[in-house]
Amino acid sequence: DVQLQASGGGLVQAGGSPRLSCAVPGLTFGNSAIAWFRQAPGKEREGVACIVSDNDDTVYSDSVKGRFTIASDNAKNTVYLQMNSLKSEDTAVYYCAADPSGGYVVLSSPYWGQGTLVTVSS
Repeated sequence: DVQLQASGGGLVQAGGSPRLSCAVPGLTFGNSAIAWFRQAPGKEREGVACIVSDNDDTVYSDSVKGRFTIASDNAKNTVYLQMNSLKSEDTAVYYCAADPSGGYVVLSSPYWGQGTLVTVSS
């Protein structure tokens, strides 16, 4: 069974640069895609960044492009989300998710982690 373990959240000052980690020990990365989503209070879950393991293809939401970077360490079965220049609107629960089918991760993808809360204080 594939389980995703997200970590790295917490209380961060605006402008800070935390890094989230998502360990996926039960998944052969191969052509899998791993993504970060987030859900702010009262809002729908939205995609933030996605990486396809076999070619390192990445895609970002417009709201984080240029500030966040997703990267994969295939040897460690871990995906990272480096978050820079945090803003109050980045406050959310961040989830990592995986899809082994070869496409991008979407809300209906099969594997999700438990989420880690990032709170940005101004």
